[in-house]
Amino acid sequence: MSHSIDPSGSPTPRRRLFSRKPKPQKAKKTGRMKQIVEVFKMTRRNDPAVVWFMLLAFVGIIAVGLLIGLLIDNIVTLVIISVPLALLAAIFILSRRAERAAFSQIEGKPGGAGAALSVLRRGWILQEQPVAVNPRTQDAVFRVIGRPGVILVSEGPATRVKQLVDGEKRKMARIIPNVPVHIVGTGRGEGQVPLAKLPKQIQKMKKTLTKQEVYAVDKRLTALGTKLPIPKGVDPFKARPDRKGMRGR
Repeated sequence: MSHSIDPSGSPTPRRRLFSRKPKPQKAKKTGRMKQIVEVFKMTRRNDPAVVWFMLLAFVGIIAVGLLIGLLIDNIVTLVIISVPLALLAAIFILSRRAERAAFSQIEGKPGGAGAALSVLRRGWILQEQPVAVNPRTQDAVFRVIGRPGVILVSEGPATRVKQLVDGEKRKMARIIPNVPVHIVGTGRGEGQVPLAKLPKQIQKMKKTLTKQEVYAVDKRLTALGTKLPIPKGVDPFKARPDRKGMRGR
């Protein structure tokens, strides 16, 4: 390091012109293993039996691998193959049980049917907000459009929510008179479908429309609009009815 001379005659070290700036810490990304652990904890709280099902799947596949290895006199290779398969089986069981646990947490809560419908795959058009809602009772009707036609999914006691469903059917009958309309009630009552089984129940419906017809139906219903006393983007279950709009202007 070079030195400079101060007035007293003693050498002083020359200061560096540039100082090193501390490197910004990278945001810690949640690892896949951490996500799996969090899902496992959530599932175990709601479904303690998940531990035994995962162990049974893991040990069962390892046992089958060992048995095959003994039969063909190649245990090492079969163990190497069976361990990853056993892990995949355990994670698969965890994902299925976690889905059930998640549905059990939202079942009976406002908006649960809409959350259950959101897991439908491509080919379905879901209205994010309910097309009909009773702010007092929090009963709601959600709409999903697919190749089976239009499906109205009600949330609330069947006898109480029937008025909302019938009102939506009358509106659609004027716009799409020849399109099948299906009614599915969610809940644990008689004739109702639990949230965990709702997506499968809808996917099993008979297909009657083409893909082009599905988009055409959605376009016509979008043009119809949903004149609810709910501002767009506001939680429908925290909204208050627009009394002026209900009386007419």
